[in-house]
Amino acid sequence: MRGRLLVARPAGERRDGRSGREEGEEPASRYVRVESPADVPAPDPRAVDVAVLDMNHGWPNLGHDSLVHSLLEGDPERHREERRSGVFVRVLSYEVRRCGMVPEPPAGGRFAVYVGTGGPGHIDPARNDGEDPGSQGVREDPRWEAPLFRLFEAIRDDPGAALLAVCHSFGVICRWTGIARPVLRGARKGGKSTGVLENVLTAEAAAHPWFGRFAAPGRLRILDNRLYDLVEEPRPLPAGALRIGYETLGVGGPPGDALTMLELARDAGGVMPRIFGVNHHPEVVDRAHQLELLDDKLRRGEVSAQWVAERREILTRTYPGEDSEGRLQRTSECTLLGPLRFFLYRELRHRAAALGLACDLHEDQVLRRGAPATA
Repeated sequence: MRGRLLVARPAGERRDGRSGREEGEEPASRYVRVESPADVPAPDPRAVDVAVLDMNHGWPNLGHDSLVHSLLEGDPERHREERRSGVFVRVLSYEVRRCGMVPEPPAGGRFAVYVGTGGPGHIDPARNDGEDPGSQGVREDPRWEAPLFRLFEAIRDDPGAALLAVCHSFGVICRWTGIARPVLRGARKGGKSTGVLENVLTAEAAAHPWFGRFAAPGRLRILDNRLYDLVEEPRPLPAGALRIGYETLGVGGPPGDALTMLELARDAGGVMPRIFGVNHHPEVVDRAHQLELLDDKLRRGEVSAQWVAERREILTRTYPGEDSEGRLQRTSECTLLGPLRFFLYRELRHRAAALGLACDLHEDQVLRRGAPATA
């Protein structure tokens, strides 16, 4: 069963005829679902279009909507400057696996920021036959994979483009590069990894100009929900790639063999990762709000009571003597929201300048904020 899609809020025109928006006004069609070529909207000179690679294959989930909300709502500074300048973020969500929709590469001039979601089933689409337990009932046409890999290559080769990937998309990146292979988590590892758990940061992360800000005390609290480990192949990493994190064998335990965070390329300034993936869920933030969304989905009949119960247990897990919510927020800032804000600020600044509009945003503002205090 497919979850409810987000809908855009209507907008009116400014009464004074000038560019920009009235206070309190939102641009029309800020979210577009792309399931066929006819769904792709015409470019809007005011819009910074962001491509979401929806890898959920129509399955109900929290991650996709969380990503879209983060992209649309933004932080207070961005929201204020969008209203003042008239430039804004628009999200085009491409149904990659179920409909074979892949966005155009950055050379087309439309997209500079791409974000990949989680999703069910095996990382290799040819293995999803609907029968094998690792396919989770998914049957899919694997023909989307080659066009998506070509998109990844184009993003890698364009220093102005960024790709941030979570969970299933992280696995697809590992498959594209050949860095790691998916291994179904068996009984030895306790099966599927779920809940509020932990990743350990590498020495490379500690020395990194962005991740090093978050390196103390060397571990990040994470929200996990993964069926597959990504285990490295015995070959050197590609040029520019860095291992950023690994699983731990239980909270406080030693590092395991599953790679969970990987940087493939960095921005031109040498600080922010521009191709980066994680095998956990930093997009699912504000757990109290997520619990409300679960109740909404259940009331609308989109999901089963069992589906809600499983995710409620994951979302409510905490550890005595710590601010688990604060630690998860810190992880989200480190591994997704900070990099995402950096590239959105940059693109909004560029778009406003091209239109001759004032926009008091700069990506360096993200770098000057530093890391939240350790919870």
